[in-house]
Amino acid sequence: MTELISIEALSASFSTVRCELKDGVGYLILNRPEVHNAFDELMISEMTQAINAFAHERDCALMVLKSAGKHFSAGADLNWMRKQAAMDFEDNLKDARELANLMDTLDRFPKPSIALVGGAAYGGALGLICCCDIALATPAASFCLSEVKLGLIPAVISPYVVRAMGNRASRRYMLTAERFDAVKALELQVVSELAEDLEAAAAPIIAALKANSPQGMAWCKTLLTRLQSGVIDEHTRDYTSERIARIRVSDEGQEGLNAFFDKRAPAWVADKDKTRG
Repeated sequence: MTELISIEALSASFSTVRCELKDGVGYLILNRPEVHNAFDELMISEMTQAINAFAHERDCALMVLKSAGKHFSAGADLNWMRKQAAMDFEDNLKDARELANLMDTLDRFPKPSIALVGGAAYGGALGLICCCDIALATPAASFCLSEVKLGLIPAVISPYVVRAMGNRASRRYMLTAERFDAVKALELQVVSELAEDLEAAAAPIIAALKANSPQGMAWCKTLLTRLQSGVIDEHTRDYTSERIARIRVSDEGQEGLNAFFDKRAPAWVADKDKTRG
């Protein structure tokens, strides 16, 4: 079996992102402030590796995605776009699939994910934000789906943006390429809360997440993905019934129920308290 590389060693091998693990929280930090954290094929690869590492790190309870510098991300890197313009169809397809894999990996991350958004979040950056479970933004943050200005479309990120904003709003902002502010982003459910101090605003959310069952949260994310279509039929009823029955008899489900009845902290909280002690 291949030994998993430590978060610290992985971070040291990266040049476009940083990874940190502090008190059970994994931090994935976009680290190209000199180009406003615009991403290219290397950043896409490093982000994907980092997300997978946090997914397998047992001491990581949740992940926070944020950026160094003034802006969350300006979207695609200009030099990367020049390369794409010179590629043939097959190379462009391979390139696009790497970005699609990043979005899918983040969207299916088995632990809670929080995006902290300041400054500009343009193009593909909206995909990253919409793939996270929770997103907080500063009141001065700005957003734009600018692809049509370049003769392109926001194809790879569109499933996640449409899921967050809805089809009607997506039609407007994908077609007009208008910038919209943080208040509008909140209204469109691209972000869930506005705060001047993102770290302070995230603190109670992080505390709440860390108190919950890791298995329960992972299964909840899978459940919500399964129910995205909104269809409620016999298959839906069978699936949801099977899921609750299965988790009730699981080790973690039993521990949670017994801890509640015994009026004590469940093991996933007690173990963390022992570690801190």
